[in-house]
Amino acid sequence: MNLPDKYETRAPTAQNIVDIFAGEWTSNFPAENGVDVRAGAMPLFDDPRIAWGGAQLGGFGGHSVLELGPLEAGHTHMMHRAGATEIVAIEANRRAFLKCLCVKELYALDRARFLLGDFMPYLQESPRRFDIIVASGVLYHMLEPMQTLRYLSRMSDRLFLWTHYYDHDVVKANAELARKFGRLRTERHDDFSYETVDYSYKEALKWIGFTGGTQEGSRWLTRAAIVDFLHTSGYAKIDVNFEQRDHPHGPAFALCAQR
Repeated sequence: MNLPDKYETRAPTAQNIVDIFAGEWTSNFPAENGVDVRAGAMPLFDDPRIAWGGAQLGGFGGHSVLELGPLEAGHTHMMHRAGATEIVAIEANRRAFLKCLCVKELYALDRARFLLGDFMPYLQESPRRFDIIVASGVLYHMLEPMQTLRYLSRMSDRLFLWTHYYDHDVVKANAELARKFGRLRTERHDDFSYETVDYSYKEALKWIGFTGGTQEGSRWLTRAAIVDFLHTSGYAKIDVNFEQRDHPHGPAFALCAQR
C-alpha cells in the first residue's frame, strides 16, 4: 500500500468518509446534518418498509430497539430520527460494520450502538428484552432460521421482519433461482413441524461487497413456516405488507408480529 492509499490529502469533508468505501455503497444518503455526498442508489435511509413497520408497531419513539444486520445503518438512521431511545445494532460483516460507524459519525447517531459479531450467540446468551426487534434481510441468511425466530420471540413482543421465503412453484419456474436450492424437506424444532430448504450463495461469494451470511449457504423457510411459528409463539396480531412473489432473488414479504 502506497502513501496516497494510507492518507487522505483533501480537506476534511463528509465525502472523504464515504470515499473510504467508494464504489461499495448500496444506500443513497439523505442530505441532512450538513451531509451531501455521492454514495449508492437505493433509498434505504427512506425505506417504506421500515416506516410501515414502525407505524404498525406503535412507533419507534421512546422505545428500545434491537436491530439485526444494519448493513449501512440506513434503517438505524430512520429509527433514530423517529425517536428510538436506544438502538443496539449487530453486524457480522466487517466492512458493513465499518460503514455503519461512518454513518454514525456523519449523522450523529448518538443513541445507536453498533456491535461487530454473529448475533446468534448474542440472542442465545443475552438475558435482556427489547421493546422492538427489527430483522430486515437476515432470516434467509441463517443456517438455523427457526432457532433464530425462537430467540427473537423470547426477547420481544413486537417484531418486524423483512425476508425472502421459499415457494416451490415460483422457484421451479425460474431456472437461475432453482439451481441455488436443494430439496424441500420437513423438519421439527422442539414441538413445531415445518418445511425448509438449503440455499447456496454460488458466485455471490466472490463479490467484495457480499453481505450474506457467515457461511457459504443458508436455509430458507416457507412462508407458512414463518407465519405459523409466530402464531404458535403467541403473536396474535400478524400483519403482512410489501409481498413480492416475483422478487428477482426469490419471494419476499414484510411482517409485523405483536403479542
